Amino acid sequence: MRIRTDDEVYRVDAVWLGPPKATFPWRARYVAWLIGIPIFLVVLTVERWAGWSFGFFSTAWAFVATILITRLITAKISHERPLGTVVAMAGRELNTPREKAAGTGGAVSASRIRVRAERPLPKHKRRRQYRHHAYGQGAAVSAGAQGAPRARRSRPAARAGR
Repeated sequence: MRIRTDDEVYRVDAVWLGPPKATFPWRARYVAWLIGIPIFLVVLTVERWAGWSFGFFSTAWAFVATILITRLITAKISHERPLGTVVAMAGRELNTPREKAAGTGGAVSASRIRVRAERPLPKHKRRRQYRHHAYGQGAAVSAGAQGAPRARRSRPAARAGR
C-alpha cells in the first residue's frame, strides 16, 4: 500500500504569468515580485550614490543585478521556510552575541625600553670598574671608593696585535 503525502499541494508555486492574453515569457512567483521590485529600487539608488548617471546601460545592469539578488534570496525561500522566517533568521544571525577573540595583553608599548644617549662600547674596549667593599665598613665609605680596574692576564703574542 502506498501512502501519498500532501507535498504536491505545496509544490505548486503561486505564480503570476502576467496580464490575461499577454502573459510573460517567464514564470515568477508572487514572492519574487514582492522581493524584486524593492530590490530594483535599492539597486538604482545605490547606482546614483556611486555616481553612475541614469541611462539605458546603467538601468540594464541594475535589472541584471536585481535578478541575481532576487534569485539568491528566493532560493532560500520555500513553503516550509517563508520570507518572514528567513528575514528573522538573518536578523538573529547578525545580532547574536559572538565569542570575543581579543587578546588579553593590551597594546604593545616601547615605554619600558631603556635608551642611552651614547652608543655602548664593544666588550674588549670597555673599562671595567669595580667597587671594593671592606667588611665592617659603613656604606658611605664604600660608596665613594672606586677600585682600580682588574689586572689582565698576559696574552699570547698572536693576540696582542688586536
